[in-house]
Amino acid sequence: MSSQGTAAALPTAGERWAFFFDIDGTLLELAETPSGVRVDGDLVALIRRLHDCAGGAVALISGRRVDDVDALFPGPRLPIAGQHGMERRDAGGSLHRHAPKNVDWPRLRADVDAAMAGKPGLLVEDKGLTLAVHYRRAPKLRRHVGKALGDLVAEAGGSLRLQPGKCVLEVKPAGRDKGTAIAEFMAEAPFRGRLPVFIGDDVTDEYGFGVVNALGGCSIKVGAGRTAARARLDGVAAVRAWLEALLARSPACNETGKEEERR
Repeated sequence: MSSQGTAAALPTAGERWAFFFDIDGTLLELAETPSGVRVDGDLVALIRRLHDCAGGAVALISGRRVDDVDALFPGPRLPIAGQHGMERRDAGGSLHRHAPKNVDWPRLRADVDAAMAGKPGLLVEDKGLTLAVHYRRAPKLRRHVGKALGDLVAEAGGSLRLQPGKCVLEVKPAGRDKGTAIAEFMAEAPFRGRLPVFIGDDVTDEYGFGVVNALGGCSIKVGAGRTAARARLDGVAAVRAWLEALLARSPACNETGKEEERR
């Protein structure tokens, strides 16, 4: 289904919806490295406007750390789930961290570093609660990364899980994902009592789609590929265009925009 065919079935701003967004590949085009993405002022303003229009019921759901997301989106401190739900800042500003249990993290980091040593193009990213190995610059090493990390996860005996993504494999503690993060937000104000909209592009977002579907909300897949999402947008540009159109159609959001202009 194309973005044009999907848009009419998607919610309009001003209704009792709560909005959740993946970042990379959804709001931002993918880059060769995590630090290579660029956020323009128009996108920051767009998310801020939607946040105001939805009564604060807008959250970013990312594999990035919360601090890294703040650096990308300056201004109001949005509710954020980072590291696939391992850390989460609620709408009140409180930070919840789910530290790994029964995992020797320094040893795990050393083992991952050793397994990837001497392999040009691989990037090991230690986020504090998860470990990611990016192979976008060395796609031929995908099998090596998968085998090495798979062995480490198997040795952990259920304490860890291997999370695939787009040109990245991540080692993370079991039991937390983007779906659990969305469920936690939905139990709190200002999300409680609303219907969730979640937009994402990657395998990691499927957990969120499942939770949103169970809650009767709107799950939106960005790009091609099999998915549990019930709607689809073509790419990052289509996501932004839909959000712009959504805000333009909403009387409540238009009033918010006029008030900002008067200031």
